[in-house]
Formats: sequence, C-alpha cells, structure tokens
Amino acid sequence: MRCLVLFYIFFGFLVSCYAQVDQDTFAGNTDYLEDQFYIGITYNFLLKKPVDVSQRNLSYGLQAGFIKDIPVNADRTVALGIGIGYNVNSYYSNLRAMESGDDVVYDILDGDTDFKRNKVETHLIEVPLEFRWRNSTAASYKFWRVYTGLRFGYVVGGRSKFVSDSVDFSFYNDDIRQFQYGLTFNFGYNTFNIHLYYALNDLFNDNVLVNGTEISMRPLRIGLIFYIL
Repeated sequence: MRCLVLFYIFFGFLVSCYAQVDQDTFAGNTDYLEDQFYIGITYNFLLKKPVDVSQRNLSYGLQAGFIKDIPVNADRTVALGIGIGYNVNSYYSNLRAMESGDDVVYDILDGDTDFKRNKVETHLIEVPLEFRWRNSTAASYKFWRVYTGLRFGYVVGGRSKFVSDSVDFSFYNDDIRQFQYGLTFNFGYNTFNIHLYYALNDLFNDNVLVNGTEISMRPLRIGLIFYIL
C-alpha cells in the first residue's frame, strides 16, 4: 500500500512539473528532446514455474525514472536512451519460502492450505538502455513511438512474505537474484503505451530447490508506460 501511495505522489509531481512547462517554447526548437521521464504499472507473470506452482492474487509492478534522450539523426526521430529508475514488483503464488536457521526452505501450498497472501517482493534500481524511433516533430506532441532495448536491475531489497489467519512472517530473502536483466519493448501513440519486459535470467539464484526441482522462474511484465517531456 505504501508503494502505491509513493507511486501516485511521484506521478503527481511529474505531472505538475510538466504543467509548468510553456509548450510554445518548444514549437520552433529544432533541438527538442522527447520522453525523458517515465512512469508505469504492470501485471507480472511468472514463466517456467515448477510443477504445481501457480500464481495467486494480483501480481503487480510499479516503475518510474529518467532517461536521457540522445537523438542520432537530423530529424530527431531516431535516438538512443540511457537512464536510471526505480522498480518495485510483487509476485503472488503458492510457492512459500520459510527461514530454517541460516537457510531458506521452500514448499508448495496445496488447495487445502488456507492463506491470505504469499509473495516475493523486489525493489530494484534499474538502468534502461533503449533504441528509440518516433515520428514526432518540435510542434507535435501526439506521435507514434517504438522503443526497444535492455534493462539492467540491481535488487536493493528482496523479501518473502506469508500471511494466514494464524501465521504472519516476512524476511529478507538472499535467494533472490541480486542482478537481474531483460529485454524491453514499448510501443504506442500519444499518452498510452504498452510496456513489455521479459527477463533473461531467473528470479532466484541457481540451485534454489523446491521438492528437489530447481526454481527457474522468470518474470514477464506487461502493462502501461507513460512518458513526460
């Protein structure tokens, strides 16, 4: 809930900054830049799940950041982008993590187990790298865009949480892979744009097992991304 509140506060801040910009100052500017701030929301899927593992509840992600737009042609319709951002993701499933001494053990909750929430949560500092195409002009702010590239993330906080009527625990889970990276693809027109992220490595470290099977789940995030300036 706190992540959602912070997300909307940051979104309101970006919108207010954008509202203060005099759009007429860009109309004759051939050195304009596009889409430097971004903010987005996603639904998170888990691919390559172990047998009997299924997702529960609403797995979501929130992201926000800044990308430096670097045009590479005279019309400024082709550009490169490099940036910095923050991303928080929750993955709800029936795969439970529990502390056992200095180790973490995993089990799969069956249909007879009554629980309210069971999730893995990650907080990442991300570096997006993009190849950007758009048909924008200095006087038009409604245009098509296709941005694709890589996104590198460093987990600054990863935890597992379980809540039932009788048990409630949460802990920082060192089995969550600290360095994560994947492919991104963003496309759309004007305000609303589709965002896709496909992870190229697993959510958990190598040799993390459940029932003797390695947990090799990979995130797929699909949602909306909004660009400002």
